[in-house]
Amino acid sequence: MMETIHVKRGNILQQLRKRTIKNFIDLLILLRLRKEPMSGYDVITMIFENFGFLPSSGSIYSTLYALEREGLIKGYWNGKKRLYMLTAKGEKMARMTLTLSHSIGNLILNIFKDQIS
Repeated sequence: MMETIHVKRGNILQQLRKRTIKNFIDLLILLRLRKEPMSGYDVITMIFENFGFLPSSGSIYSTLYALEREGLIKGYWNGKKRLYMLTAKGEKMARMTLTLSHSIGNLILNIFKDQIS
């Protein structure tokens, strides 16, 4: 279900940041896995530290499983910890995302461009 902005909750910017991160969580995970393998807990911690909100473990793990089913990442056990790393297909998708990042930014700007007057 799509979230809506709630004025009564206050901080509208924080709500928009949270909504944007949720919508791009799969791409964020792929881009971050380019640096190093991560566990689901590591992903949750990274999002909290970088974006100031705590995503649910259910949403993170379901995204990781979906990425794994798509062949974009591969999970493996390192002791008691399950780590995820990019596959070649995932690396290609991450590179494509970086190439399109300017277009993605422009798309978001264009949503609001004609509304400001």
